[in-house]
Amino acid sequence: MNALDWTTFGLGACFGLVMGAVFFAGLAYGMRFALRQARPLPVLLFSAAVRIAMLLAVGWWVAAQGAVALAGFALAFLVLRIGVSTFVRPAAPKAITPWN
Repeated sequence: MNALDWTTFGLGACFGLVMGAVFFAGLAYGMRFALRQARPLPVLLFSAAVRIAMLLAVGWWVAAQGAVALAGFALAFLVLRIGVSTFVRPAAPKAITPWN
């Protein structure tokens, strides 16, 4: 029976949380900056390329540490993504007013 290496899993999870926070902070900053520009598409494309490249580079390094570290990285990133998405989602209106 294989034992799970919790230290490696924790290392991957820490990197996943940090990279998730950097990824979504970069997304927020990129969106704010792009929406102030006359031509936002180049800013959004550059922001996405940098964020994706950073995430893949760190993920590649974590994957080199082993599958357990990669699982921790992916799980931490996913949990952070769900938490951030839940936090920034606008609240539903309390009462729907008829339009007519």
